Amino acid sequence: MAELRKVHRPTQRELIVYTIVVFVFVLIIMGFVVGVDQIFTRVVEFTFGD
Repeated sequence: MAELRKVHRPTQRELIVYTIVVFVFVLIIMGFVVGVDQIFTRVVEFTFGD
């Protein structure tokens, strides 16, 4: 119980900001993965034909 008293609960504003940051980060990573996938797809198609 003593450890639980040390836990900091975020305010509503902090929670919203953290949620937005996570969504933006996920979108950036998704874009990166899609871009890398497109590059690899084109390299494989160029190398081995269609």
